[in-house]
Amino acid sequence: MLDPVIEFFARIFNAIGRGIGWLVAMILWPFMAVGRWYTKRGWLVRIPILILLLLLVVGYGHFIWVAERWTNYNPDYPDRYEFASRKISPGVPLDAADAGKCAPSAIVQVTGDLIDFNVNQNSWVPSMPLSKAGLFGLDWKYTPFLDNKAAFQLGINQVIRRTTVELVDRLGRVRGTSQINQNLQDARQAMAYDEDAWWLTFTPPFVQPSTPERQREARRALEAFNAELENCTGEFDARSDNLLQFLDRITGDIGSTSDILRQQMEASDAGWFDARADDRFWFTYGQLYAYYGLLRATQSDFADVYNDRRIDLVWDRTADQLRGALDMTPFIISNGNEASWIMPSHLATMGFYVLRVRSNLVEMRDILDR
Repeated sequence: MLDPVIEFFARIFNAIGRGIGWLVAMILWPFMAVGRWYTKRGWLVRIPILILLLLLVVGYGHFIWVAERWTNYNPDYPDRYEFASRKISPGVPLDAADAGKCAPSAIVQVTGDLIDFNVNQNSWVPSMPLSKAGLFGLDWKYTPFLDNKAAFQLGINQVIRRTTVELVDRLGRVRGTSQINQNLQDARQAMAYDEDAWWLTFTPPFVQPSTPERQREARRALEAFNAELENCTGEFDARSDNLLQFLDRITGDIGSTSDILRQQMEASDAGWFDARADDRFWFTYGQLYAYYGLLRATQSDFADVYNDRRIDLVWDRTADQLRGALDMTPFIISNGNEASWIMPSHLATMGFYVLRVRSNLVEMRDILDR
């Protein structure tokens, strides 16, 4: 009585087995064909091909190691600066009796250290040849792996670029009428360089500075500017309107990022299978990681303004929100429907943190504008 049922399921499993066998054969066929062709060739052909394969294996092995190894990542990195102990504005003498020794800028120091973190303590992934080549021609950002660190670094780089522009235009000069500081100008120009430049190129002169080299130049220029401040020869204009403008630029920057998150959420709700969700998430994370340190440095450089305008309470709330966002480090990024109970939306959660931070920055700006 059960024989027809058993035969039915047996036919189904046989069909599934044949289908799997056919699929495996299709996948292995190119490799087997190449293997047969390779074994029939002489050593003059075999040796170059073998060397090329070894170079690919070693190259991809190194690339995977670099792309997955995050050196000295620490969301509490601003604590090591001990900002609370800094009571003197940049460029102001540390001792009234000694006018030759002044305070450096915490903003400049943190910006230089973020560059050091991106290109010295870690390898700069976006300009690596195998990162530029992608996966068989497909950009890594369209794959669910090996692009997280690159997106994180690019998020930090976006913040550094924004900060160097503000240092040149407003913070590093007096009321916009003094001469632009050359060190800050050099830092801005270096940070505006292409993010994915390698030292070899297909266009003349075929050799160029790589992105890490240019960013190291920017760091040296920032250190030189801080040395000017320490020697009381540099200018840092820690006025409330400059702080207002700086916060306004930051607000616009993260507001743009929140819109990028929104667009990705509207474009897809594939959950864990959305290949673009991870690089959007980690780019935003890199921005918040950098702004957490820079905004704490801003509180130090503009301590007089913070105390005079009493924005410390709003700032403390902002710092807590920034630090809370950095606790969200899921192993796999999901961009599911917001009502889904199976596939969460990490982009929606990150966007919530971004908007909370932005709303508090707007409140701080409004207090300064009164």
